[in-house]
Amino acid sequence: MQTSTQGLETLFETVDEALQSIGKKILSGGRITPEEGIALFERAPLPFVGALANHVRETRHGDKTYFNRNFHIEPTNVCVFTCAFCSYSRLYAHREEGWELSIEQMMDIVRSYDGKPVTEVHIVGGVHPKMNLAYFADLLRQIKAHRPDLHRKGFTAVELDYMFRKAKVSVEEGMALLKEAGLQSLPGGGAEIFHPDVRAKICADKVDAEGWLHIHETAHRLGMHTNATMLYGHIETYAHRIDHMERLRQLQDKTGGFNTFIPLKFRNKDNDMSDVAEVSVVEDMKMYAIARLYLDNFPHLKAYWPMLGRQKAQLTLAFGVNDLDGTIDDSTKIYSMAGAEEQKPAMSTAELVALIKQAGRAPVERDTVYNTIHDYSGVELDTLLADPTLN
Repeated sequence: MQTSTQGLETLFETVDEALQSIGKKILSGGRITPEEGIALFERAPLPFVGALANHVRETRHGDKTYFNRNFHIEPTNVCVFTCAFCSYSRLYAHREEGWELSIEQMMDIVRSYDGKPVTEVHIVGGVHPKMNLAYFADLLRQIKAHRPDLHRKGFTAVELDYMFRKAKVSVEEGMALLKEAGLQSLPGGGAEIFHPDVRAKICADKVDAEGWLHIHETAHRLGMHTNATMLYGHIETYAHRIDHMERLRQLQDKTGGFNTFIPLKFRNKDNDMSDVAEVSVVEDMKMYAIARLYLDNFPHLKAYWPMLGRQKAQLTLAFGVNDLDGTIDDSTKIYSMAGAEEQKPAMSTAELVALIKQAGRAPVERDTVYNTIHDYSGVELDTLLADPTLN
């Protein structure tokens, strides 16, 4: 599925000279400025940015589309913070409405995957005052002892900031302690929108942009890879989106520690921002495309399929995306509670591979840091669906 040069030339004829100049810069490998990024959001037609993003994606990765076999543990939805966009958490004062898993209950989840070829456990949840640094260090040690081959990715910068402040340790001390206990990488959650004007309205009481970036920079300097996210499609402007991505791009220039960027669509079900309309699928695809163009130093762009739904996730593969996350499981509640397309997000390996193949791409199973485990591009769909180890 290669983007033809002739097709790009035809699209260039549909835009003004300023957009043509931006497009030529991208095709020559140049870096676009914040002003040019805003111009793409405001004036560029979707086919134009989509074709450019697909060109960048295919230049880097060809048709390869990555996924992994993972499962999630959500220790609690009880949280000390009150984020306006959140449909998931329950305030600590009303914790009887939520759930709080013990270490033994979480280890039961891990043990339920014994003998199964999952490669990653993803641990993220609410910020519970009793689930502190020592508690999670103990959990990590037990997971590592039980199944050392399982990659342990966990804790947003919001969770980590609270843990470290409560334990009265520096970010450097806290990250080193968790790494010693078994933490191997960080997810990208909690970034939301970095700009203080927006953050003050949607998540004023949790770690700010500087704190989020410092935690990820510290992880990078300890040799850990991390991801980055952005919550888009609510009260932010295009300038706020570009400001967010510019801060990420600058940190990536310094450390090279980010694996992937994951745009997260705002969903308005059962939260304090339910009066904010969700953006269209056109806006979704434009967000993915421009993220691929702007974050030129990020190796991967991921679409989180449970949030978008399977068909829209397939569509993103033509707009710069080269990763669809993982098989996950039906315990993932953060987005389903907010009105995500997939209310019980679980796909077998065969289903996920089929989803990618049906979009004309080449499915590649990866580990957390993008080492290839298995390339399924040459495997026929009938063979996949008949393999009991993949279903």
